[in-house]
Order: sequence, then C-alpha cells, then structure tokens
Amino acid sequence: MSNLPDLTSRTVLQVIPALQAGGAERTVIEVADAIVRAGGRALVASAGGRMTEDLANVGGEHIELAADSKAPQTVWSNGSRLAKIIADEKVSLIHARSRAPGWSAFKAARQTNTPFVTTYHGVYSGRWRLKQFYNSVMARGDMVIANSRWMAEHIARTHGLTANQIMIIPRGVDFAAFNPDAINAARQTAIRELWGLGPENKRIVLFLPARLTSWKGQTFAIEALAALGQQERDGLVLVMTGEAKRKSGYQAELTALIKHHGLQDATRLKGHCEDMPAALLAADIVLAPSTRPEAFGRTAAEAAAMSRPVIAADHGGARETVIDGETGARFAPGNVKALTGAIRSLISVGPETRQMMGQNGRQHIEQHFSVEGLQTATLSLYTALIGIRQSRHA
Repeated sequence: MSNLPDLTSRTVLQVIPALQAGGAERTVIEVADAIVRAGGRALVASAGGRMTEDLANVGGEHIELAADSKAPQTVWSNGSRLAKIIADEKVSLIHARSRAPGWSAFKAARQTNTPFVTTYHGVYSGRWRLKQFYNSVMARGDMVIANSRWMAEHIARTHGLTANQIMIIPRGVDFAAFNPDAINAARQTAIRELWGLGPENKRIVLFLPARLTSWKGQTFAIEALAALGQQERDGLVLVMTGEAKRKSGYQAELTALIKHHGLQDATRLKGHCEDMPAALLAADIVLAPSTRPEAFGRTAAEAAAMSRPVIAADHGGARETVIDGETGARFAPGNVKALTGAIRSLISVGPETRQMMGQNGRQHIEQHFSVEGLQTATLSLYTALIGIRQSRHA
C-alpha cells in the first residue's frame, strides 16, 4: 500500500502470550503484514499456536518464547532473552500486547534503550495494590494504544495518563474477507451442515462467537433463550462457537445449563470456527453479550461488516461499533431480562428491518473501522517513536 510509512531496514518485535485465536492475535498478524509490506522485518515472540502459520503467510517470523507464563522467574528470564533478541536482530521497536510478556518487554526495552509501545487490549481488574501494579505495565509504553475512545478514557482514569500519552487506534475489519458478496454457496452449506441446520431450516439463527469463558456471556444467552416463550423459542436456534480454556470446566457447565432448561434442540455448542465470515453470514442476529467491557469488540464489528444486526452489551467499545436502533440493539450488561427483550425486539421487527440494520452496520464499519486505517496509524506511530529515539541519540 502506498500510504504505509517506510520501514525499510527496520525490525519491529511484537510480544503476545500465544498465537491461538482472538482479536489481539489477529491484530498482531495484520500489523506484521503491514510491516513487511512497508519494507520492514516483522518478528513476533510468543508461545506459539495455530496462527503462527498465518504469521508466516504474511512474511512474519515467529520466535518461540514462554510468553504465556505468569511465573515471576519466567517473566524475568524472558526479559533477558528479549533483550538479547533486540541486540542480535537489531530491533528498532518493541510492542507488547499483554501484561506478563509486557513486563518482560518493558525490562528489555529499558535495558537496550529501545522504543516501547503497549496496546491496552482489555479492562483489567485490580482491587489490590499488587494487582494494580501488575496491570500498570500496559500504561508504561512510550505511547499507549487504546482500541476505542471508551478505552482511552478508562486508561486515563485508571493510570492518570494525559491525552498526549495515549493514541486511539481502533481495530480494523478486513473488508475483503468480511464481505457478504464473497461467500459462495459451498461455504454457506458447509457451515449449516456443521451446525446441523439443513437447507430447509426456517428458524432464526442467533449466533454467539467467542471464547468459552464466563465473561463472554454464553450463560446469559442461554438464560435469555430460556426466558422466551415456548412459541418464540420454537422459531429460534442459538449457535455458540469458541474454544474453552484447558481444564476450565466451563463447557461442561454450559452443557448442563442447556440440559437444565431443555434447550438441546434449540442450541448448538461448537468448537473453534474456521470460517467466521461464512458463519456470520449464516446467522440472522449476532450476539455480543460480554459481562465485562470489551476494549473494542471485534465480533460486533465483523458481524456488522457482514451486514448482520448485532445485539451487544451496552458498555466498552460496543458503544462505538453498534448504534442502538440503527445497526442493532444494546442492552444492560449482565441483565438476562434486558437481553431477552433485545432478542424479542429484533425478532419482532421482521427480516426486512433486520436487513436494513445490517446494511446500516456495514456502512458504519466501512466508514470508521478498516484494517488499512489500523495498519497506517500503527506504523506511523512506530516511525515517529523510532525517529524520536534516533534524534535523541544524535
């Protein structure tokens, strides 16, 4: 892309716990892609995962590191190893995207006098001083990236940063991949078969794609479905995709809750989704009922890009990606009755209105949340910080 800043002869190292699946991980790949296309070298240090192949496909290089460990001794030794990587690979800037590896990266950056950027990807809980200190590394970057205006305000309140210490760079949507016109019939059929929905399915499909963890709101979606009348439920099916953490027991908890309410026929609990654009297009309504505020909320943005109305909890970045009454609905977070009401509302307006909401959503996302915008803004920040450090050395 011609509008990307020039990173020729520059090496950028991103650090993240792992490259399994998720919004932060996807952003790592997108930024690596931009670095390579701008003439630079893109390194990523992590514990690895399925997305290392995606990284290689865009020309990035993966460095195996136990970055997913929170053990203090590992975090400390990772810092020393990152410092050596910075020296050996002539790294121009290091970018941390999570707390434990953030401390390792912070140590390495200070040791080597390397520009240090953080992206504040989540709303971290911290009532105790030790936890607050642990969280604070994400506000120690030479510049702190916030994924939304709401997130920038949260960082400023929590850490006392000023506006010139925070840069708002919303996550972006890949409009080539998340394009309703790009999904062929075979991909649609494959998704419906995976979900056990034949071509004659007449039920409205509610879709909740998210990691299987309690704060993503799967239990609230099940409870909201159970709170609908029997006749309403007969016309719906709730599909949930996502992986659970190892040994968490959360998937078994969801299965038991579904059985408790007798919703086995009205729900589908699936694992990791390999074709999210087709899955979103197969849905009629997409749910994003997180009980904690999302820094951005990529699911809501990608669903809107696929021209699907979204029901999202009314907090965090969703307030910027979902326009209540125009592109979907927002409801009081953690409130089953409110979520039930929002589902009932979007069902009752009919398919034509839902289609119009989806079209409005696509237009809104196209105007404000593109991958190209994220890439250009991030690389512009990199070049500015590298330039500042060089001028100080001079």
